[in-house]
Amino acid sequence: MQLFAFGINHHTAPLGVRELVTFPENTMEHALHDLVGRNPIKEAAIVSTCNRTEVYCSTDKPEIAMHWLADFHHMPVHELDPYLYKLSREQAVKHAFRVASGLDSMVLGEPQILGQLKNAVKSAEHAGTLGLLLHKLFQRTFFVAKEVRTSTEIGTNSISMAAAAARLAERIFGDIGEQRVLFIGAGEMIELCASHFAARHPKCITVANRTAERAELLSNRFNARAITLGDLPEELALHDIVVTCTASPLPILGKGMVERAIKIRKHRPIFIVDLAVPRDVELEVAELDDVFLYYVDDLADIVKEGLDSRQSAVAQAETIIDSNVVNFMRWMASRELVPTIRALRDQAERYRRHELARAGKLLAQGKDPQEVIESLSNGLTNKFLHAPSSALNHAPAEERDDLVELVNRLYQLHRPQ
Repeated sequence: MQLFAFGINHHTAPLGVRELVTFPENTMEHALHDLVGRNPIKEAAIVSTCNRTEVYCSTDKPEIAMHWLADFHHMPVHELDPYLYKLSREQAVKHAFRVASGLDSMVLGEPQILGQLKNAVKSAEHAGTLGLLLHKLFQRTFFVAKEVRTSTEIGTNSISMAAAAARLAERIFGDIGEQRVLFIGAGEMIELCASHFAARHPKCITVANRTAERAELLSNRFNARAITLGDLPEELALHDIVVTCTASPLPILGKGMVERAIKIRKHRPIFIVDLAVPRDVELEVAELDDVFLYYVDDLADIVKEGLDSRQSAVAQAETIIDSNVVNFMRWMASRELVPTIRALRDQAERYRRHELARAGKLLAQGKDPQEVIESLSNGLTNKFLHAPSSALNHAPAEERDDLVELVNRLYQLHRPQ
């Protein structure tokens, strides 16, 4: 079994492709069981965020794992393959370290990805698909991420997706103190967005969620009003700014609903930021006049602000990562030798028990103990040296010098001059 990672992210695939292969939280355990249970894959963990879907696994058949990803999402393999990156062993380790450290994110140095990786590990642990290799990989990954963030300024002046949404709203409306803001969803991203918008003191804040209880929990923090998704058709027109990020597999805001809201607003503009993957807002909404619609990839330019001041930290981070990759690969190499070392020790134990049993029989027959000890030591010596001696005697001429050198190293011999 070997370490293998593959997936797509915002570097390799557009939003329209990324949203086709996401794993909502409520399907993660089923997906992991399906991947490991029906395929020659020993361990697996899945990372699924708005910017990436990645699978980390231990397998000798990586092509089967990649086919599984397409099959699970009912996609032809040839349609997904052009967007996939495929990383084995050392490449997979380095990629995991870079992702956790924020070096592979749309927002350089952003901290949210670390929490998302930890959630992926928890899901794999709960599903029983996290074995020794992946457990060690992710524990080292979290260690490296902490070292990068404490030893460099990679996160300094970074602009989160939530902050970018608020900045974009200000560019369109100027002061948003007179605007009404609607948040759809009640997860971590919406909570972050609500913090940024609330700090700008909008006229009012409304939180819409599938369950009113979750909406009320969030609304209480920001002195907001809570509604359910069923209230959206009547409530949408009352708001100037809409930020949505749910786990819905289908759009929340369709063209018809938004079109009706615009008419009620008498064509006063409405600003919508859709941070969900899959998208919460139908593509056709972008065709409407008086609607400013931005998806997660549209915020890329804003989140890159302040990037120049963090470039020096990137080099430092890469150095830390490279050093830890070397250490982890040494650990992997040592683990790969375990079966051979165990087999060698097992054989030595068999030799020992055989000679010990023979010695016991000789003593029971009244043989001289000193002679028995001598016989036992000779027997062990002959058994231990038989295999290497035979290999040397029967080695082909083209292999003999290398084998002699290897035996000298194994037994720490000094060849006669």
